[in-house]
Amino acid sequence: MRRRDFLAATAATAAATQAAPALAQGNRARVLRFVPQANLTSLDPVWTTAAVTENHGWHIYDTLYGLTDDLRVAPQMAEGHTVSDDGLTWLIRLREGLRFHDGEPVRARDCAASLARWSKRDTFGQSLGAVVEEWGAQDDRTIRIRLKSRFPLLLQALGKPAAVVPFIMPERIARTDPFQQISENIGSGPYRFLNDEYVSGSRAAYAKFDGYVPRQEPASRTAGGKVAHMERVEWTIMPDSATAAAALQAGEIDWWEQINADLAPLLRRNRGVEVKVLNTLGYIGVARFNCLHPPFDKPAVRRALLGAINQEDYVRAVTGNDPAAFRVCPSMWPCGTPYESATANDALRGPRDLDRVRADLRAAGYNGEKIVIINPTDFPTIGPFGQVTADLLRRLGMNVELVETDWGTVVQRRASKELPERGGWNIFHTWWPSVSIINPAVNATLRGLGQRGWFGWYENPRVEEAAAQWLLAETEAEQKRLADVIQRESFENAPILPLGQFFIASAYRAGLSGFLQGTAAYPWNIRRG
Repeated sequence: MRRRDFLAATAATAAATQAAPALAQGNRARVLRFVPQANLTSLDPVWTTAAVTENHGWHIYDTLYGLTDDLRVAPQMAEGHTVSDDGLTWLIRLREGLRFHDGEPVRARDCAASLARWSKRDTFGQSLGAVVEEWGAQDDRTIRIRLKSRFPLLLQALGKPAAVVPFIMPERIARTDPFQQISENIGSGPYRFLNDEYVSGSRAAYAKFDGYVPRQEPASRTAGGKVAHMERVEWTIMPDSATAAAALQAGEIDWWEQINADLAPLLRRNRGVEVKVLNTLGYIGVARFNCLHPPFDKPAVRRALLGAINQEDYVRAVTGNDPAAFRVCPSMWPCGTPYESATANDALRGPRDLDRVRADLRAAGYNGEKIVIINPTDFPTIGPFGQVTADLLRRLGMNVELVETDWGTVVQRRASKELPERGGWNIFHTWWPSVSIINPAVNATLRGLGQRGWFGWYENPRVEEAAAQWLLAETEAEQKRLADVIQRESFENAPILPLGQFFIASAYRAGLSGFLQGTAAYPWNIRRG
């Protein structure tokens, strides 16, 4: 939207509001106007790992288990569970009063179908799914999960808080091929999706679901009572950061999910605006290689580039050079988390020697193939990554084509396995919340699942063996050893380039309260006053 069009629309809205009766103004107080991090192009939070789609999912879906602020798994849709003596049969009882937005009760068979679909797309889910004999239902309120072998982390899998979340959908929707996008958007969460108001690139809207029965515990991350204090949540897509900042300061929007770092000082000076980091564990930037096609089908070519990257160049580019907003992280696991490690990380340490990297690329077999980097222009905490990489690779003598589009197009294109010249790609950039990649069960960036894995389709049986052993390890020391095995393999085979750790602030109107810690823009618990 152009700035002049935005101002004209704002003026018209203001005039209408001034002429409206007091009742209409009261209704406005119960509407949360939100600017998401990017355009919402996919509405299926199981089909994609895009964070903006996950945000959409948290509005309309719920989960069997949630995660608290202290990272403890807690029942959410579940009332409780029992486990057989041999650990092979789990019975999960649903809370009373759960209903979908179409009025149908949530039944165990809906949950079983939803978990089965999720388990084919999520890395943790795939580990669990490999040992599931049956996703079933004992009765309408009791889910029955029968296992081939014990899986001690089952509840942690069902309560995972980010990336591909095990959201519960009606059975008819959950039966959709997991590699195809769903065509209906019906959940049982605190808000309903308003299909007739959705316009990709412009807006999305959600209405409070009066049939939602929240838990009685206080809200805590993705667990506890999800109380919808707002009657509506309205998303407005604003790719231009200056427009979003001006709208927030003028009170035309209520919440800007991810502010540009260079605008943070301006917003902090405005007494009507609060600036706060809601994800205190931070984000990890990554450059992802497509391992299917030359030249990055060769591990040695990927590995050579580890010696070229300077993480500080990347994190400074997305944080406005604010040293308090980033840290260099020479680990494949997020820094500040239990598996942060210096194992085999020599490639990220010491001065950068581009002449040596050029020689390494020649020795690895790089023959001048074109490198297609797909990169978003409307995502200020991702777009600079691609520009830094394109410049770096050109300085290394690589043949680079930087294809810059909107984020929604990147999300669609990165799913293609075609050759780059036929609509595929070689590199894309993104970030992951640290909690989303904190251990071998959930870290899609390092897992070696091949065609069944995350975009890039990196395959490594040794990583998969170590991850399987980690899931069953009896001691923290053994878990740490296995995490180090995965890190060593990751530096040897380089499925990604780790670009450093950084923190993104949100900004919202000072009259709002109730924002929760976490990786997504949770709409519940927020109120005015």
